[in-house]
Amino acid sequence: MTNTAENFELAGDAEEHGRLYVQAFNSGDVEAVNRMYTEDAISVWQPGQPLTGQARKEALAEFLSMRPTMTAELREKHVTGNTALLVVDWQIDVTTPEGPEHLQGTGLDVLRRGEDGKWRFAIDNPFGTEAA
Repeated sequence: MTNTAENFELAGDAEEHGRLYVQAFNSGDVEAVNRMYTEDAISVWQPGQPLTGQARKEALAEFLSMRPTMTAELREKHVTGNTALLVVDWQIDVTTPEGPEHLQGTGLDVLRRGEDGKWRFAIDNPFGTEAA
């Protein structure tokens, strides 16, 4: 069953956020994935090129339109108050107009817990260990 933004639940635990993100990402539901970000979130999907706001949302929609599939494994989790740092090993397979691509990396992600008790990306940096 494919999730929709209306019935997609956000994580109440920082560690669970990653599993739910992979599920939403693989569903291709752009709205469900966008719900997993704070309003002012920064995504660094290309090293040295942070995106926010509408630019972040448009880049996500364009990438998800290619129906990528992701796997991810949590390496480390550090939580203090309403902030969490996750270190995540991930892989994505996608077919671009140029052909099949296999992407992988180690992400450094900062989550923020909202007033509703749910975790969302404040910073999504899938290439966190690479220099800009």
